[in-house]
Amino acid sequence: MTDLFAFKLLRPEEWAQWRESGVFTGSPVDIADGYIHLSARAQVRETAAKYFSDADPAILVMVDLPPLGDAVKWEPSRGGDLFPHVYGPIPLSAASGNSKLRLGADGLHIFPAGFE
Repeated sequence: MTDLFAFKLLRPEEWAQWRESGVFTGSPVDIADGYIHLSARAQVRETAAKYFSDADPAILVMVDLPPLGDAVKWEPSRGGDLFPHVYGPIPLSAASGNSKLRLGADGLHIFPAGFE
């Protein structure tokens, strides 16, 4: 894959911890699986609906992939789609931006423009 960016969904306390420590070593599911789960732009809405339906807000972090080098592996997951997985910590410097996602009246997160 040649995507330059992927996305990590977090709970606010996880994002606060990443900012404070300067490095993200994974949420509980990441630690259990042995890698950090990310989603490509086209996958992140489904990830939010499936795993963060109770999070209001959820934090969407854009992760710059090239600085992570060979730690990024695109591997089959949900429905056979290739998902970006990071084998190792992600420094805060790779977090290129973030957005707070609130739940809409339909129970789905409201994403910023560009996530159609």
